[in-house]
Amino acid sequence: MEKRRRNAFGWAGVTLAAAAFLFSTGNRVTREVSQGSARLISVEQMLEVGDACRMPAAVSESGSLFAEFESTAYAADTLDVTRPPVRTIKDTYPIYSSVAVDPVRDEVILQDTNLFGIKIFNRTDNTPATSESTTPKRVIQGDQTHCEYNNGLTVDAKTGDIYSVAMDTEDNVLVFAGGSAGNVAPARILKTPHRNFASALDDEKGELYVTIQYPPKVVVYRKEASGTEQPLRVLEGPHTYLHDTHGLVLDFKRKLMFVGTWGNSSDPNVAGSGKFYPPSINVYPLGASGDVAPLRIIQGPKTQLDWAGGMTLDPETGNLWVAEDVGGSILVFKGTDEGDVSPSQIISGPKTGLNHPAGISFDAKNREVWVSNMGNSSASAFSVGANGDVAPIRTIRSAPLGRKSVKFGKPQAVAFDSKRDLYLVPN
Repeated sequence: MEKRRRNAFGWAGVTLAAAAFLFSTGNRVTREVSQGSARLISVEQMLEVGDACRMPAAVSESGSLFAEFESTAYAADTLDVTRPPVRTIKDTYPIYSSVAVDPVRDEVILQDTNLFGIKIFNRTDNTPATSESTTPKRVIQGDQTHCEYNNGLTVDAKTGDIYSVAMDTEDNVLVFAGGSAGNVAPARILKTPHRNFASALDDEKGELYVTIQYPPKVVVYRKEASGTEQPLRVLEGPHTYLHDTHGLVLDFKRKLMFVGTWGNSSDPNVAGSGKFYPPSINVYPLGASGDVAPLRIIQGPKTQLDWAGGMTLDPETGNLWVAEDVGGSILVFKGTDEGDVSPSQIISGPKTGLNHPAGISFDAKNREVWVSNMGNSSASAFSVGANGDVAPIRTIRSAPLGRKSVKFGKPQAVAFDSKRDLYLVPN
C-alpha cells in the first residue's frame, strides 16, 4: 500500500514535520547560507549535561538557535555520522506476507518480511491461547539467504523446493532446496524485472510464472531457470488490461490463468499519463503471451476487491479464493464469474482472527485453506465451507495472543509531532 500512503501523507508535510523533529530532539543543524537561502549540511547531536542538553558554542553566544541558522556555517564541519542511535523503534515479531502449504510433507511455509526469513511449521500445529507462540520446525534466515522484502511463496510438491520472490529491493526469485534450514544460500537465484509479487509453478510443462507490478506483466520462465536467463514468454501490453499486477493462480484443469490487479496505471515514458482503474481479477488462457485481452474480468463494487493480495484455487470446483488485505477478509468467487458479482463466500469478522490477510494457499489433500496475516504474526486454516464470522480450524501464532503488528514494511521517512509527542512513519 506504498502508493496510497505516500500520496495521502504528502512529502511536503513530512519535510516540515521532520524539521520540527530536529529542533525538539537535541540536534545541532549546520546550514550553509547563500543569497538568502539555507541548505542543510549536517546534523549533530548536542552534548548532554546531566538531564539537559547544552547548546553548541555558537548558539550559546548568540542566544538564539534561529540566529545561528542566519549566520554562515562551515562546510568543513560536515562529517559522516557513525555513532549508534540513542534508541530504536522496531518490530521484533514476524510479519507474514505469504503462505504455502506442502501437503506431501505436512508443512506450512510462511514468508516473514519483517525479520527477512522463511519459517516452516508442522501443518497440524495449533498455538494454544495460553502460549505466546509456536516454535517453527526450521527457519531459513540470514545474510546468505538473500531474503529481504519477499513474498509470493510457492512449493514444489515433488522436491519440496521453496520458491520466494523479492517484492522490492532485490530483483530475483530465490529457490531453496527442500529441507533447507539456517543461514543457507539459495540453490539458485533467477534475476527478474523489478517489483515481483507472486509466483506459480506448472509442473507438467516445467514452467515458473511470476507477476511484475510495474510496468505490469506476467513473465514465464523455465522451472529450472537461474541467473540472467530470459523468460520463455511475457504477457504485457495495453490490451491485457493489466494495471499494477499482483496475485496469480493457475487452473490446470480448465487451462486458465487468474491475475489480480490493483488499478494503478501509467505509461513510464509519458509524463502525466497516470490513471486509476477499479481493482480487478483478469482471466486469461493458461498459455497467454504478448498483448492478449482477458477472456473476462471480475470487477466492480459488489466484488469488494480493494488491493487484494494472494490468490489460490480449489482444483475440484475451480472456485477462486482471494486474500483481501485492506478489507480484512477472504473472498471466494466462482471460477466462471464475470463482471460486477458478489463473492459466493466471505470470511470476515472478529472470530476469524484475520488481520491484514495477505497470503493464501489451498490444501486440496486435506480440504483446507491457509491464510497468512501481516497484522498479527499468524496464519490460520479454514474449512472450504467456511463463511461469515467463523473461527479457524487451527492457528499458528508467532506472537502473543491479541498483539497487533507494528507492520513496518519499508519506512521511507519519519516525522515528529511535537504537539502530540508522536512519531509519524509512512510505510
